[in-house]
Amino acid sequence: MKAQKLYESKDHAWIVFGRDVDKPDAIIDTNQYMVVSKDNALLMDPGGIELFSAMLSAVIKEVPANKITHLFASHQDPDIISSLGLWDLALTESTLHSPWLWEGFIRHFGMQNIKYDGIPDEGSRLKLDDVSLEFIPAHYLHSSGNFNVYDPKAKILMSGDIGAALEEADAPMFVEDFDGHVQKMKMFHQRWMPSNKAKNDWVRRVRALDIEMMCPQHGRIFKGDDVKRFLDWFEALEVGLTMDKH
Repeated sequence: MKAQKLYESKDHAWIVFGRDVDKPDAIIDTNQYMVVSKDNALLMDPGGIELFSAMLSAVIKEVPANKITHLFASHQDPDIISSLGLWDLALTESTLHSPWLWEGFIRHFGMQNIKYDGIPDEGSRLKLDDVSLEFIPAHYLHSSGNFNVYDPKAKILMSGDIGAALEEADAPMFVEDFDGHVQKMKMFHQRWMPSNKAKNDWVRRVRALDIEMMCPQHGRIFKGDDVKRFLDWFEALEVGLTMDKH
């Protein structure tokens, strides 16, 4: 499990954990992200239960466990948050921010010590010391209750499954050839994203944000002009297709 710093300022830093070359072949590779401020850290989509030991080892090399005061789960999928029961044992005091819709389901992963903060459908904000993060609605992309995390200072959008690609674990961290990358994203978005209306609403919302880096939960990170290229491509893509239409 590799850790790579994506952004750093006097207020805070962004770190990505990903490219687990030791994972079983049958398990899809995932990216986990963490925002670290002066006295707090937010760990986003911390991963599946099979990833916990590698993630914990990687995370505590960056911050002590007691600094992880916040977790975020974009939605309820096991590759996002099935490690929750183990984080619940490892963290002394923390709050999980996740869609209100999924609380009754997410608690099945194990949650005795961590507090649950249900994000309302319209989104909300989280203050980490001097940093203000925004939970951006991304409903039905692909979960009916789903959020992204936007950092206006760093100009980073953690986009969850939006922008995801099916990659090898040893793939580069950043998109290098957008046109070539499209074929790794197309089927995933057409099958897993059920609503063109929801997709287009999200695109309009995100176009209004100042984004220099878009960070999905699977695959490579988009930088600079590739963020706009993705939004243009996604807006034009017909989603919600069944397999016989591929």
